[in-house]
Amino acid sequence: MFESDRVLALDVGASKVVVAEFAVPRGRPIELLNYGIGRLDITPEGESDVSAYIVSTIRDIMREKSIKVAPLLMSLSGQAVFPRFVKLPPVTRDKIFQIVQYEAEQNVPFPIEEVVWDYQLITGDDGELSVMLVAVKIENVQKLTECVLAAGVEPEVVDVAPMALYNTVRYNYPDIEGCVMILDVGARSSNLVFIEGSRIFSRSIPVAGNAITQELAKEFNVAFADAELLKLQHAFVSFGGVTAGPENETADRVSKIVRNVVTRLHAEVNRSINFYRSQQGGGTPSLVLLAGGTSIIPHMDTFFREKLKVEVEHLNPFVNVAVGGNLNAEKVAGDMHLLGEVVGLGLRRSLTCPVEINLMPPALVAKKVFRKRQPYFGMIAVGVALIMLCWWVYLGHMQKIRKAQFGVVEQKTKALEATMGNLQRVLSDEKKARDKADRLLDIVRLKTVWIEIIEDVYSRMPEGMWLSSFTPVTQAVAGTNQITYIEIEGNGFVDKLVDKPEKSAIEEFRDKLRSSPYFTKNTEIKRQLLKESYMRQFSISVALKQPIPVK
Repeated sequence: MFESDRVLALDVGASKVVVAEFAVPRGRPIELLNYGIGRLDITPEGESDVSAYIVSTIRDIMREKSIKVAPLLMSLSGQAVFPRFVKLPPVTRDKIFQIVQYEAEQNVPFPIEEVVWDYQLITGDDGELSVMLVAVKIENVQKLTECVLAAGVEPEVVDVAPMALYNTVRYNYPDIEGCVMILDVGARSSNLVFIEGSRIFSRSIPVAGNAITQELAKEFNVAFADAELLKLQHAFVSFGGVTAGPENETADRVSKIVRNVVTRLHAEVNRSINFYRSQQGGGTPSLVLLAGGTSIIPHMDTFFREKLKVEVEHLNPFVNVAVGGNLNAEKVAGDMHLLGEVVGLGLRRSLTCPVEINLMPPALVAKKVFRKRQPYFGMIAVGVALIMLCWWVYLGHMQKIRKAQFGVVEQKTKALEATMGNLQRVLSDEKKARDKADRLLDIVRLKTVWIEIIEDVYSRMPEGMWLSSFTPVTQAVAGTNQITYIEIEGNGFVDKLVDKPEKSAIEEFRDKLRSSPYFTKNTEIKRQLLKESYMRQFSISVALKQPIPVK
């Protein structure tokens, strides 16, 4: 994908920015060379446009860590995207994209032209094909990519944070069995990712670190920034019940508030597990991997271990990913909960990942395409200049030849002018007679053609079908109006039109029309629906092999 042997990974969260630099040696796993984590210090009720904070934070990290520009892969937060999981009907491979596009238009809660969307096909253990649709509003992703460009780097891939975590776990935990759930507890939201065989399911929950900070601000009647400081200094998940709290009264009050919020999070996690089991056919998680900035609050793992009755551990993104010798191993271990997304992004550079989503905004895609074509534009300009030079030399030579020939031609022309008048009169009379004959022949031919076309259509109709409309469609072709399509609308009795396993009765009728000597393979079904319990309605656009001129 890239020519560089280095790659940058960028994860922009609600409260922090992570920039990581990876080496990508040929034939070996990626290696973390450098990274930096910067806080955005933005309150939820603060400025609506955080672009300036993001740009300055990225620049500060790259300057302080001496990270040089390289191809960059970035991720969007799970809360910013709209994931949908849809089971596909049995269709042939060549129709999958059409079905996926239709499902995207039906499931994305915005007009399809206002979003960037991508999809990943998922084959179940039973061979059933599903699709994971991921969409984001163009204005949201474009605002973020503009921040990255303003910081001096250009994104090559726009991934989604939960999918980056999925790829991280798949690479670092290749031997996991059963259902594994990633619980990424961030600042503004918590992301759940279920991994089970080839199955994947994700969901974003609006309960996370900021919810704790807001409850602390209410309880202690302090500003959000002060409440955040209280959380960092005293927060842990209290054990509840009759267990004695800490001697520090402030820590005791903070821990109880933390437990209340985490209990709300647990309720949402339980709902998501039940939904995954009932609607997606998944199993109960046997392992929970914690990630995210809020996940390291003391006793968070103990709380979920007791509540979910499963093994809970913190996600380690460096099981199979090397860490450069220049990095402090203890510091990397302390920051592992924030590095899962950037590792998943780095893996996109070195290998084909199980899930590969790219939500690059259309304007940036067009810019990249234009840049790739620029060298060809220069070559074309040189080629045009050479062609013009050749024509100039050729025309100069031809001018001399034509000048000599002109005298001879002029003499012959004068000799022919005498007979030209008589010849033109004869040709004019002939043309009038021919035009009259052609009009009469066209009338006879058109009547015959329409009769043959209608008879051919009726000969291919199955029993129980009738036509309600037969409308020619006229288009301007080469300066003349021609009938190129016929819009056919009709109905059929449900009990007469019997569908086959591989195609419906309407599709079979369409295929018969395609095999007609009068129609082309561009004949397509525009609509088919069950109008009443006993009747099906359909509309077919029939393309003529030989357009019929309209005079």
